[in-house]
Amino acid sequence: MDHRAEPAGHRRAADLSTVDELLGSIDDAADPAVAEALTRYFQVKPGGYGFGDQIIGLKLSTIRALLKPYLRADLPLSALEKALASPVHEHRLAILCLLADRASRASKPRTANPSELAAIYDLYLRNTEYVNNWDLVDCSAAEIVGGYLLDKPRTVLRELVVSPSLWERRIALVSTHRLIRAGESADIYALSALVLSDPEDLIHKASGWMLREAGKRVSEAELLAFLDNHAPAMPRTMLRYAIERLPAETRKYYLAKR
Repeated sequence: MDHRAEPAGHRRAADLSTVDELLGSIDDAADPAVAEALTRYFQVKPGGYGFGDQIIGLKLSTIRALLKPYLRADLPLSALEKALASPVHEHRLAILCLLADRASRASKPRTANPSELAAIYDLYLRNTEYVNNWDLVDCSAAEIVGGYLLDKPRTVLRELVVSPSLWERRIALVSTHRLIRAGESADIYALSALVLSDPEDLIHKASGWMLREAGKRVSEAELLAFLDNHAPAMPRTMLRYAIERLPAETRKYYLAKR
């Protein structure tokens, strides 16, 4: 792996830390009251999309604060991959945030590290079974998958978006956020056309969210053209998310097309 050298004395003490210490700090910060609220929020109940997950009670802001000493520690990817199989939701969330941060740095010109980015991408796609709630997808897919695909063919997105897995379909959609931020919107329009009849509200939300971002960041005219063709067939949630930033009269026009 092509690690970039840092000036002497600059590396943090956490360079010598372990993934176990990171997870231990998360366990120590667990809050039963927060856990009770999050259990409802992430539908951990029987029949919910998060059923079976173990919530110990940390908000994302708390996890990000705990991660700060570890962001440049270059913890071994093999250890991070092992930790990603933890039954604890917040453990997986922390690992994915950490991997996303490393992928983001590895994809930027000034800190480019193609071998690290490829290794994180491969790790991610062989462990999608553990990226199994919307917050886990949303904190990681854009930087890890989208960042890797910036200069590559996007065939994998078409494969993921027709997967039987709700979470792989959401990964495909949310991954386009990184592409959209780079000025590329073709992928989200192609993917969104493929999920018009998807049964899951979480897919409708992800598609509409990315369509809205494409209209805001790349071209409103392209978004309007997509809506002209597809608004009558779009699930109401997808359409509402997609048109959220458009003028009120335009929103009314497209809602009426349904």
